[in-house]
Amino acid sequence: MELKSFLICLVRSPDVVVNCAALSVPRACEMDPAAAMSVNVPSSLVNWLSSLEETQESNYLLIHLSTDQVYEGVKSFYKEDGEVVPVNVYGKSKVAAEQFISEKCSNFAILRSSIIFGPQTISPVSKSLPIQWVDGVLSKGNTTEFFHDEFRCPVYVKDVVAIILALSKTWISEAKQRKLLLNVGGPDRVSRVQMAETVADIRGHNLSLIKSVSASSVDRGVMSPADISMDITKLVQTLGISPISFRDGVRLTLEL
Repeated sequence: MELKSFLICLVRSPDVVVNCAALSVPRACEMDPAAAMSVNVPSSLVNWLSSLEETQESNYLLIHLSTDQVYEGVKSFYKEDGEVVPVNVYGKSKVAAEQFISEKCSNFAILRSSIIFGPQTISPVSKSLPIQWVDGVLSKGNTTEFFHDEFRCPVYVKDVVAIILALSKTWISEAKQRKLLLNVGGPDRVSRVQMAETVADIRGHNLSLIKSVSASSVDRGVMSPADISMDITKLVQTLGISPISFRDGVRLTLEL
């Protein structure tokens, strides 16, 4: 009975809520826009948090993971105050989520994340992890196509965790009103080919297995922005956190 009461109290009065829920496969979003909007716009969560404010004294911070795919992809190093022009349903659903949170929440931190990579989780996830997938196909000696004209700023997962912890600790200790939008990427703008080459170099795979092709040569069933590299100056200045390089992150990911 005491445990049940404690859990009810805990659920009803959160200090920090981190929303990672998403339908994040662009093609799946394109095939079912209604599901993408339903999952990616956290209306139920935000409405519940709003109800807490109405019924009791509640002061919470919502940390929401968004995406670099809110950007159009026609230039390099987008800044947070730049125009958002998503080219696919996934990006549009994430823009809608950002707008909903901005309108409804008193305190929030929206993190526009690039590709998140790192070691397998303690409870293994079923989806293919990017670095592990590249290492796997190259270790089998399979020639594989990678895009030379699609650029991202992949971010190491433990840097994302550090950012969320820093925001949480600051909020809990200070509880100052916060409406924050941050690009969360690594410091390196890399193409898919460069990502694969880094994995190959670290693991000793044959570079000739990496076949460089244009993104326009493949029909993925969904438009994909070409260059959504992000400027992370605001992140570094606001939190004092400098994400590690892509190469260092890959090395840590593949450590045995």
